Amino acid sequence: MQQALDLAEKGRGWTSPNPMVGAVVVKDGRVVGRGYHQRAGGPHAEVNAINDAGERARGATIYVTLEPCNHIGRTPPCTRKILDAGIRRVVVAMTDPNPGVKGGGNGYLRSQGIDVTTGICEKESRTLNENFITWVTTGRPFVIAKCAATLDGRIATRTGDSRWVTGPASRQFVHRIRHAVDGIMVGVETVKKDDPSLTTRLDGQTGSDPTRIILDTHLSIPPKAKMLNQASDAPTWVVCGPDAPADRRALLEAAGARVVDASMKSGRIDLQALMDRLGAMGITSLLIEGGGTVIGSAFTACIVDKICFFYAPKILGGDDGVPICRGEGPESMQQSIPVHNLSVIRFDTDVMIQGYLKPR
Repeated sequence: MQQALDLAEKGRGWTSPNPMVGAVVVKDGRVVGRGYHQRAGGPHAEVNAINDAGERARGATIYVTLEPCNHIGRTPPCTRKILDAGIRRVVVAMTDPNPGVKGGGNGYLRSQGIDVTTGICEKESRTLNENFITWVTTGRPFVIAKCAATLDGRIATRTGDSRWVTGPASRQFVHRIRHAVDGIMVGVETVKKDDPSLTTRLDGQTGSDPTRIILDTHLSIPPKAKMLNQASDAPTWVVCGPDAPADRRALLEAAGARVVDASMKSGRIDLQALMDRLGAMGITSLLIEGGGTVIGSAFTACIVDKICFFYAPKILGGDDGVPICRGEGPESMQQSIPVHNLSVIRFDTDVMIQGYLKPR
């Protein structure tokens, strides 16, 4: 099953809105077939593994990281492939979290005389597909909040200088996160100040660009912004309020952006409602990169599922730099947001603190 999980990981960034799935066919104690879901719309992991095994699949066991599908979607059901191949035993890491199909594949295989075992490396499989699980069960994207800060919690100096807080290894890992998510969100002030491209740039590898999502209540983003004038297969969406000027909308649409209308709450874009909207638009996972006002608003709106906070061994030493979060915070420490399942990863001299806002 660990081999199957490793195979599934190869699909990261390419399978959305489908989950990442890996499969291994074993016969007489030997691996005879391997496969993984490589791209949405392509063959599923079980199909690739069974095809790899060929005739050796007859009488074998298949280990798969997610319950085999039993419905016809963009591809035929994997349960049929398993039965036709003569597989006698199926070992599954986790059942399909989709409420409409959960348990259907396992149940059908059992009804056909197949020995089905579930729950092997389930925790690892659920972590692998945390984006998909959140989206398919709640309808909203799995949200990651990321920042790069000094040890005293500043993401920029008082002049707004933030190049570069962290080092190359940390920044390369952020590009791996960008590759893995469907969307990346920043506020318009970040666009005006930094003019970022918000693309994926992986050393020596091809990456997938996320959909760029800009929070811009009044559509003040410059039409000459880099993200509106670059070669990228991913679209740019500009989220605005109901009072955004029509002429600005036309200008941005002419520049290639999609303008998305959003409801307001307390004078700002309602992030809770926006997450529902983005989920319905096919965004299964979202990386929030800033700035401080957007990150602070995301925590206040309770939309964050996971944090990736990078800290560099630097101290600004003043109280006038840009903090990680801007806006009004709680009155007491008891009202702070607890972070669970912490892990600490080092990137050269930087450290990343990763954790979840709900126990797992």
